[in-house]
Amino acid sequence: MSKKLLVVEDSKAIVSIIKKIGESLGYEVSIAESLAEVETLMQSNTEYFAATIDYALPDAENGEAIATILSHGIPGVVMTGKMDDETRKKILDQPVIDYIPKENSQAFMYLKRILYWQSANIGTGVLVVDDSVTARNHISELLKRRNFTVYAAESGVEALKILQKQNDIKMVITDLEMPGMDGIELTNEIRKVYNRDQMTVIGISGADNATYSARIIKNGADDFIRKPFCPEEFYCRITQHVENLHNIVKIQKAANTDYLTELPNRRAFFKKARKSIAYYAENKIPYGLAMIDIDFFKTVNDTYGHEAGDHILKMLAENMEKCLTEASLARFGGEEFAILLPGSDQAAIYQQLDVFREKIASAQFNHDEHYINFTVSIGVVFNSVSSLEDQLNQADIALYSAKENGRNQIVIST
Repeated sequence: MSKKLLVVEDSKAIVSIIKKIGESLGYEVSIAESLAEVETLMQSNTEYFAATIDYALPDAENGEAIATILSHGIPGVVMTGKMDDETRKKILDQPVIDYIPKENSQAFMYLKRILYWQSANIGTGVLVVDDSVTARNHISELLKRRNFTVYAAESGVEALKILQKQNDIKMVITDLEMPGMDGIELTNEIRKVYNRDQMTVIGISGADNATYSARIIKNGADDFIRKPFCPEEFYCRITQHVENLHNIVKIQKAANTDYLTELPNRRAFFKKARKSIAYYAENKIPYGLAMIDIDFFKTVNDTYGHEAGDHILKMLAENMEKCLTEASLARFGGEEFAILLPGSDQAAIYQQLDVFREKIASAQFNHDEHYINFTVSIGVVFNSVSSLEDQLNQADIALYSAKENGRNQIVIST
């Protein structure tokens, strides 16, 4: 279900821009051009995920619409053409998500970032560590407005315990001056477990010590904010670091994923398979390592075109994920795939692979008004004590035998 965005704005040109931004992010957009229209909407529907609020409306020139929308529990981003300090303070004294001056086109790019992260932040944990209840609560409240899952700790020791239990935490915001374990010591302990690609650490301090920022960054933190801080700066820093973590995940996924089938690629498979096989061997869990290849794949490409061939590769990958739910899968290249499959015994693993083979052989795959049938050949090695490279070679030899012996079958490596 799409999330609802309320756009409160009397300029049709700006409404058009914000509406396009909202819809591009998957929001269902409603529009109110005055405070009266807002109040009418609130009588029938307050289930809005967020709102953008024009500060000056024809019937509410001094920001009255802000309080009205916030009173219904709707998070709001204020858009304003006023830049004076009094207006800014009046806006930020209320629990808004943020405010954006209508200066230029960059204002709308920033709004798009905010609306994107309001949704994307859901499920991302942030741990706030401070021995001051007031400071903890203030920072926690700011983070909750941006839809983070917030955890709080009053000491470094408590923070480490929370980190052990909660695997959704991607950011730690820690005070530097705390009894027992201070923020620098806590950062050192965090970096023993989590690198910068996995977790962001931000130090905060109200102490008048010019060396603190350098000290905590040299000890593994990613940033430093001096208290008391401006909420706008706080949000800008937090968003920037969340974006950095998100971009790292995207880069890692691109490096480890086959672009066509979205299965892991050869590199990712080797990394995961080595760990899995070591675990299976240690715990005496039977497993099979299989190589799978589409029969007469060149004929599919020659007959129906390369788009059809790509479609078949995608369909095979989807069916592998559906049928072999416990397996580690990968596309090695071309029409060749790898499967690492644990099971109760060799017979059960073989049965799973054979059921999958039969399902593919009996299916018809529709593409561009054509119904395409194809089969697969499989070579498998069971519980080998050889290296992963040797096991893959053994499975590949068995696969070649399956091809030579008529295709559409499984051959076990001997």
